[in-house]
Amino acid sequence: MSLQYKGLNEINGSLIVLDHVPDASFDELVELKTDNGATRLGRIVEIDGERVVVQVFEGTNNLSLTNTTTKFTGKPMELPLSRELLGRIFNGAGKPIDGLGDVYPDTFADINGKPINPVSRIYPRNYIRTGISSIDALMTLIRGQKLPIFSDSGLSHNKLAAQIVRQARIADESGQGFGIVFAAMGVTNDVADYFKARFEESGVLERVVMFMNLSNDPIIERILTPRCALTVAEYLAFQHDMHILVILTDMTSYAEAVREFSSSKGEIPGRKGYPGYLYSDLASLYERAGVIQGSKGSVTQIPILTMPNGDITHPIPDLTGYITEGQIVLDKGLAQAGIYPPVSILPSLSRLMKDGIGEGYTRKDHQSVANQLFACYAKVSDARALASVIGEEELSPVDKSYLEFGRQFEQHFINQGENEDRSIDQTLDLGWDLLCLLPKEELDRVDTELLFQFYDSSRSERFRKRKRY
Repeated sequence: MSLQYKGLNEINGSLIVLDHVPDASFDELVELKTDNGATRLGRIVEIDGERVVVQVFEGTNNLSLTNTTTKFTGKPMELPLSRELLGRIFNGAGKPIDGLGDVYPDTFADINGKPINPVSRIYPRNYIRTGISSIDALMTLIRGQKLPIFSDSGLSHNKLAAQIVRQARIADESGQGFGIVFAAMGVTNDVADYFKARFEESGVLERVVMFMNLSNDPIIERILTPRCALTVAEYLAFQHDMHILVILTDMTSYAEAVREFSSSKGEIPGRKGYPGYLYSDLASLYERAGVIQGSKGSVTQIPILTMPNGDITHPIPDLTGYITEGQIVLDKGLAQAGIYPPVSILPSLSRLMKDGIGEGYTRKDHQSVANQLFACYAKVSDARALASVIGEEELSPVDKSYLEFGRQFEQHFINQGENEDRSIDQTLDLGWDLLCLLPKEELDRVDTELLFQFYDSSRSERFRKRKRY
């Protein structure tokens, strides 16, 4: 029989304190009844002997120190799970907000997840096609990978996230057994409406589970949102053998909620005011991705975060980079030039890419094309720097060809329409068209067999005519 406690000892922001509570457990779910009979949920976040601190999800407004009734449930917060979650929209705490009623669960699961035995992990292979050339060719997303997008305020990361949700497919192109869990944290109402409208009009909502935490929702709910999303992803992947892509936006809003929560507890702040355990807290989310032995499914993550002041050394992108397997960096300069998506190629990479592309996965020339495009685009920066000093007219013919390659690469490889969905063959063929703009002897990252098969100087002329240069 569970005991109920009348009254509270302290209220501090989103936290309440109760004394003389024996046998409480960390992260235990708590139910609070207010004067008017409404119920709020919370969880135990600190225990000091028989003194417990409870974090209230819906906030502590209108709670009474004398009349509030507290009930300890003896279990952590659990989420009702069913395959029928696909196509549904929930708030940040996992409650339906689409007007379709409650979920009839097949099972319940702790939102904190279960630790994955490292021995049972399988090395990620094969890829997820996003239909975006810069990502598919140069920083390929591998099933089971965690590949963050580093953005800046004002950039088109929301548009990019919506496009990935609409276009993402597993390699067999059929989309069978593929689903997306989309979690938005701290977004405004117009951004939430944008995501819903884009998914509905494109017809992909039936394979998407959405969690929406709005900017005017309780900030503590933001801490639950990615955990609820990942719990659903693990259930669909490891119980129903689906390949699940999880998109989390914006992780900066999540980290700021953690900082605010830490401050309200009186914890000693670390770098830039964030708690010292931010690294392990982020790792507890990012490490819930992967492929497990004995299961056909996988969980792949794309966390999206806005770098404060565009600072990639800020604690949030810095710690994220330590945990994840690469990053996709968006660039303000490209965005100002009208290029979408403004993916900055040189600082972006996918560390697992080499083992999930090539013959049997994408195409045998994929790795060579990617290496050569990276190398050539790096030389474009050198040619532009030299041109800024001596003028473009004084450049050698080779340097001029690199300048032209850079312009065409940005305008027609990186740049693509919001609704333009390119196959991997279209992307790699476009890469060869661009490489053929350069002298053959400059392509030193491609072996002779591939050069003989794909390099054709007349190809660049056809490319120019097709693009009307």
